[in-house]
Amino acid sequence: MRIVLVGPCGAGKSTIARELSCRGLDVVVVGQEHSIIRDLWRRPNPDLVVFLDASLETVRARRGPDWPEWLYRTEQERLATARAHADLVLETGKLTIEEVVERILATLAQRRSRDTGADR
Repeated sequence: MRIVLVGPCGAGKSTIARELSCRGLDVVVVGQEHSIIRDLWRRPNPDLVVFLDASLETVRARRGPDWPEWLYRTEQERLATARAHADLVLETGKLTIEEVVERILATLAQRRSRDTGADR
């Protein structure tokens, strides 16, 4: 199954992708926040779309205190379609890396179980 990670700058997409990839999963980080293509997240044909969100305060803690609010808001607007269609939305500022990974793995396990059960 292909997992697509999408979210604003500083939400932890690269970090979470690295952790999931180390577990042998097919993970694609979509730089949707830099694109005006509203459905860019669909292009890699995802089986699971995970929206990693972060508050402006969290982004500033990770990227620097001068991270512009206008840029954060622009990214959130560009990401609205991806967020609306995500299978899972996680606020990374409120979770540890391991908690984010565990929730994604649990959702993936549920999806696999459901898909396997449907094939019987």
